[in-house]
Amino acid sequence: MTALSYQLYSSRNFPPTRQTLKLLADTGYTQVEGFGGLIADLDDPGELRADMDAFGLSMPTTHIGLDAVEDTPDDVIALASTLGVKALFVPHLAAELRPDTADGWRAFGARLTKAGAPLRAAGLTFGWHNHDFEFEPGADAHPIDFILEGGGVDLAFEFDVAWCVRAGADPFPVIERYKDRLVSAHVKDIAPEGECLDEDGWADVGHGTMDWPAMIAALRGAGCEYFVMEHDNPNDATRFAQRSFASVSAM
Repeated sequence: MTALSYQLYSSRNFPPTRQTLKLLADTGYTQVEGFGGLIADLDDPGELRADMDAFGLSMPTTHIGLDAVEDTPDDVIALASTLGVKALFVPHLAAELRPDTADGWRAFGARLTKAGAPLRAAGLTFGWHNHDFEFEPGADAHPIDFILEGGGVDLAFEFDVAWCVRAGADPFPVIERYKDRLVSAHVKDIAPEGECLDEDGWADVGHGTMDWPAMIAALRGAGCEYFVMEHDNPNDATRFAQRSFASVSAM
């Protein structure tokens, strides 16, 4: 079975990290993914590494702010070494900073690749994680295409499939088109219309509308290495972690 990771952002409003790590290990997860707030607030990354080691967990991937990569790349590299991170992804761009032209998105992709050069020189993978704004329903090309085009082959891709679907785009051509740089995928689900409104319309994986068996098969066929479970706003993170793990394990 493919090793399953857990985006710790899903539990940001719930138990302390050590308790969360124990729950995840007891559930069967072997990997976790860090997020920007967690990483930025670490006083001693070695403590988190020790807690992960104690529960048999690793953190092969994390999200990281672009400002940290551009301003303090040596610190980012040292952090990755301490935590055992192999791949880092910038996860977001504020609305007021987003380009409004194809060339603007290409320039942003080139900026990402330039920022990641010291990380790649240190043996790390560096790339971009999408949301919905990188996709435009009905368009022949999307901002994600321009970002990855401008970034060149060195820019890796973590595909948040559910955000693509929520934007109204078809994820399968995206998986095929970027299979050579698709390193990681976020595995989350969309609730049926009108349901789970208190959870921003997201569902536990396997309990929503996404065809995850088909998508996991496509992602595996594309060589995707990391499968990261995520829910952006669960009202019960334990329920989400356990039910989602059970669903995907059965696939």
